[in-house]
Amino acid sequence: MTAATGHAPVPSTVVTATPRTRRWQALSLRGVGWIGYTSAAIIAVATLLAIFGPLLAPFPPNQSDLSHAFVGPTPAHPLGFDSQGRDLLSRLLVGARSSMLGALIVVVVSITAGTALAVIAAWRRGWVDSVISSGSNLVFAFPGLLLAVLAAAVFGPSQWSAALALSVAYTPYVARLMRGVALAERSLPYIEALEVQGSSAWSIGVRHLLPNIAPLLVAQATILFGWAALDLAAVSFLGLGVTPPQADWGVMVSEGQTGVLQGFPAEALIAGTALVLVIISFNILGERLNDRQDRQRS
Repeated sequence: MTAATGHAPVPSTVVTATPRTRRWQALSLRGVGWIGYTSAAIIAVATLLAIFGPLLAPFPPNQSDLSHAFVGPTPAHPLGFDSQGRDLLSRLLVGARSSMLGALIVVVVSITAGTALAVIAAWRRGWVDSVISSGSNLVFAFPGLLLAVLAAAVFGPSQWSAALALSVAYTPYVARLMRGVALAERSLPYIEALEVQGSSAWSIGVRHLLPNIAPLLVAQATILFGWAALDLAAVSFLGLGVTPPQADWGVMVSEGQTGVLQGFPAEALIAGTALVLVIISFNILGERLNDRQDRQRS
């Protein structure tokens, strides 16, 4: 792990970098290879669809016409219709928002809470570290999907309850991972030098420690996004997350089962392909970013 000081000399084995440089390294895609760039391009397209999909949809996503049920592609409807006679292209474009938004909520909440707990545990150590570690291990024992089912039973099926439950489930994973990184960073000489100079714990943590672990944090958040998208799609598939008739990729896969059994698999294949592409892209890009950090630390 490299360190950023700008205040005191550090051993020559430690690569120095300003927090601003570190933040740029966290956001840069340099060194991820062609497959990393391809994954980033797919993620960029999915993000644009999540933002502008409802504006680009040529028809209302819930507009039903049973006379067009399972009708194939036409010039005006290039992906055809589903079992309810709804335009598949419109539902695919609109469904991107809920699929991506739910995963974003899970990642933001779990990364923020998990990193905060990890830094506090690494900084305070002692009984504070023991309590946080024990609590994380306790929550970590419950599968995320089980918590999502329990949340649906208590609050009712909704995207928000599922996202909240998965955020709780993912937080211990982030806390355990980042605790080790924060402990390693905490032991570097520049931290002690800053403490000797009178810098507060808050200043050191926010201005120096967090920027130095930001590249790994971004890599883990990218991987976590793929997992969250998969879990939320599974929850919606079970009818415990986004519920019909709202357009969502997980819901489309679930509703597409009817078409598969009747020989019209278009809905399930289209939504499933979109999910697979996005999930794989996030995982590949996250792993590439992780590999880049390993090369830089070695």
